[in-house]
Formats: sequence, C-alpha cells, structure tokens
Amino acid sequence: MAFHHAQHSQSLNQSLSELNGDINVSFEFFPPSTPEMEQILWNSIRRLEPLNPKFVSVTYGANSGVRDRTHGVIERIQQETDLIAAPHLTLVDASDEELLELAKHYWKSGIRDIVALRGDLPAGSPKPTRFAADLVRLLRSVADFDISVAAYPEVHPDASNAQADLINLKRKIDAGASRAITQFFFDVESYLRFRDRCVAAGIDVEIVPGILPVTNFTQLKRFAGMTNVSLPGWLHKQFDGLENDAGTRQLVGANVAIDMVKVLSREGVKDFHFYTLNRAELTYAICHTLGVRPK
Repeated sequence: MAFHHAQHSQSLNQSLSELNGDINVSFEFFPPSTPEMEQILWNSIRRLEPLNPKFVSVTYGANSGVRDRTHGVIERIQQETDLIAAPHLTLVDASDEELLELAKHYWKSGIRDIVALRGDLPAGSPKPTRFAADLVRLLRSVADFDISVAAYPEVHPDASNAQADLINLKRKIDAGASRAITQFFFDVESYLRFRDRCVAAGIDVEIVPGILPVTNFTQLKRFAGMTNVSLPGWLHKQFDGLENDAGTRQLVGANVAIDMVKVLSREGVKDFHFYTLNRAELTYAICHTLGVRPK
C-alpha cells in the first residue's frame, strides 16, 4: 500500500511538473470596508500581479455603498496595474435600465470582462423573476463582453434539484457566457462528475474550478452552510485542534489546496480561479507549486 501510494504521489507530482506553468489562473477579491482592509487588499493585488492572471474579479454587493467601493477598486486596478479587471454584476436591487447604463459605462471605461450573477436575495424577498441568464443577454445587447457565470457542482441552494440547476447553467451559456466558474468545493469527485454532466448536457465552455485556500475553518463552516458546500470528514480532522494556531492552519490550508490542484491538473484542468479573501500568501504559494511564477 505504501509503495502504491508513493507511486501515485510521484505520478501526480510528475504530471504537475510537466505543466511548466501552462495553465490559466484568475483571482477574486472583495471591496474593503476599512482603511486597514484596503491596505491588505492592495498588498495582495501587488503580490499577485506579477503572476499574470487571466483576470481579477471584484465582488459586488446588493448594498449601494458596497457597489461604489467595487467600482472604485475596479477603476484603480485599471489605472494603476496591468491587470484585467472583471467586476461582478448582479440583478439584485437594480433595474434593467440601471444595469444597461452601468454596462455601457463599463464598456466606455475599457472594461471588457464581467462576472454576471443573479445575486443573493435579501431576506424576505419575493420569488425572483429575473435570473443570471437574463443578465448575460442584457450584457450581450450592449457589447461583446467576455462573461463569466457561476456553476455549482453540489447544486445551488435555491435549485429544486441537480438537473434543474444544470439546465439553468446551460441557459446562461446559451445566452452568451464565455465560461463558468464553480462555487468552491473540497470533494474533487463532485467537480469531476459535474464536469462530465455538463459535457453530456451540451455545455461546451470551460468549467473553471473555484479554489478556496482555507485559513479559518470556523469561517469556512459558515460559508459552506450558506452555499450548500459539503465539508468532508477528513477536512474536519485536518483542522481539528488548530483553533488557536493560525500558522499551522495556513500550512494545512495550503497543503489541502495544492493536493486538490494536483488531482485536477492530472484530470486535464488548465484554468483555476482562486477565492483569495484578499489574502495573497496561500494563493501565491499554490500558484508557485503549479509553475505559475513571475515573468
């Protein structure tokens, strides 16, 4: 068994070494709410910029104040870096007219990439009548944006079942989306099965795995509870007893993410989207392991 495991590990590492950085990465950030968080964000952007990501996205809240901060981060990325900035855009709390104006503004400002989402519904909201596919069509009516949409290997919390969720993803792709980026996950098999189901459903765009490097397992459990993401028993064991040991949590989190990326790379995945949580350290280390390094 030990010999077999060693052979398997060697095979994975060999496959990884053969990538030679021949993959695409992208990074997600969120708009800061305090001066201290703003400093952390920009330190992370500067740290990751030399890795030449395909794009960097900035999340977008339903609250107008958060939206303003998103626009500010996007504009500064455009003005001060060589990165391609991709703002998140949601239907929540915005009319079609407002979205059309914003899309036109983005295009005139040089923004060509957008992450199009329905958005999280505020508590007590009525059943939605507009969906992400509608937003994709609206954006396509304005200009030839490069549009990313969300995908859910473990099913969107609001979906009635997995098949309905898959049909909804196909609607977004058929409306003109360029790729799908998945919700974060830790069960690699769930992603691979989902990718196979996408192919069978005629979804022919890249299904980019969303990778979340874990540093705070308590926070992760809260995220997972809100997003219908399963946390395998082995993951609980990895972080057990590390509640007050941030340094070891970082090492464990990096190891988990690197192992996931190794397996996905072996399965032919060439694009990875990292949910950085505005922290660069683990994402940078994982990219280094993948062979993604400063030019």
